[in-house]
Amino acid sequence: MIVHIVLFKWHPDTSAENIALVMSALKGMKGKVPEIIDISCGNNFSELSQGFQNGLVVQFKDKAALDAYAKNAYHQEIIKTLIKPILADKITIDYEV
Repeated sequence: MIVHIVLFKWHPDTSAENIALVMSALKGMKGKVPEIIDISCGNNFSELSQGFQNGLVVQFKDKAALDAYAKNAYHQEIIKTLIKPILADKITIDYEV
């Protein structure tokens, strides 16, 4: 199994509503991106986050499924229309369990 983790840091002027739209869209991928086994995302509450405000964790069967997800049109549309306009920085890590 592959675990895909993304940490998001938003531009300082980003509204809570825009962040909520991103989180909702990301959660909604489970029914629309067939490679996703499980998905969760939410707001950070740790003071150790170095300014990263939200996290995403997605599980896939294998690397081929992760690669298909990365190219998925619905996923790419979320990135283009909701994430990129408000994104200041991100960290992505993928590992096998």
